[in-house]
Amino acid sequence: MTTELFDRKEVYVGRDFGGVTCDVTPDLVATYIAGTGDDNPWYRGNSPLGGPIAPALILHSAVYHTLAWYLPNIYGNLHARQEWDMFAPVMFGERLTTRSVIIDRYLKRDREYVVNEVLVGNASGQIVSRSRTHQSFLLPEQAKEGFVVDRAREKDSSRSFKIGERGGDPIGSPMRTITEAMCMAFSGPARNYHNDRQKAVELGFPEIVVQGMLSVCLVAEMMTRRFGLGFLYGGKMDLRLVNVLWGNDVTGPKGLIVERRREGIRSRAEVEVWCDKADGTKTVVGSASAIEL
Repeated sequence: MTTELFDRKEVYVGRDFGGVTCDVTPDLVATYIAGTGDDNPWYRGNSPLGGPIAPALILHSAVYHTLAWYLPNIYGNLHARQEWDMFAPVMFGERLTTRSVIIDRYLKRDREYVVNEVLVGNASGQIVSRSRTHQSFLLPEQAKEGFVVDRAREKDSSRSFKIGERGGDPIGSPMRTITEAMCMAFSGPARNYHNDRQKAVELGFPEIVVQGMLSVCLVAEMMTRRFGLGFLYGGKMDLRLVNVLWGNDVTGPKGLIVERRREGIRSRAEVEVWCDKADGTKTVVGSASAIEL
């Protein structure tokens, strides 16, 4: 059914942007490993389910299969928040189908936000994951010359975030350098501000802006290694991307299990999570959880 209430280019709540169909192949997983550094043995066949399991966020960028949901002014746009719910593992050889719809649009300070929800289903019709991407755009009156965000911004006292101070059982993952080759594998092959410095400058940034979803994948890697199938079946993340991760920065995820609560016959571990740069600057803060099996 068509409607004449909205212009065909308008980004409105409820607008459906369709989706893509994708086969989970060894090449797809190899590209994921090259882009993230996450080389879990389960991806190569030694898994509790008897065959290779795909990374939890194997379709991390399905939301970006089209940018028609972006607002017109893309100068200085930023990935601001990412929510994710895992419902079932994905095995090699499965065929996945996505569906993308705008579920919210709101104003906050000097930016306008659009929220795009993506459902991922398998060939049997089962929903295996749901994600909600909050993308922020400068308001027209906030347009200015020069860099929208530079390296000095993250040193401002207002960009300091208190997390990980409650105490609890620590979890973590090794720090790694996010190389330009990783950026190309994760955000390529087309050149854009996530893998090419000149493209970044054109959009108001001094260096390559590492795609925010890469840090989200690092948190998912940490949760998978700590909780295994308990994260792939029913895991959750709600993350705010608070400082820019630049190309060639060193970063890594950390977490603290701060609470355990009953869920059916099992318990759910609630985790404070964040990503640090080598100098302690936090780029991601938020929460995650998983079932303890």
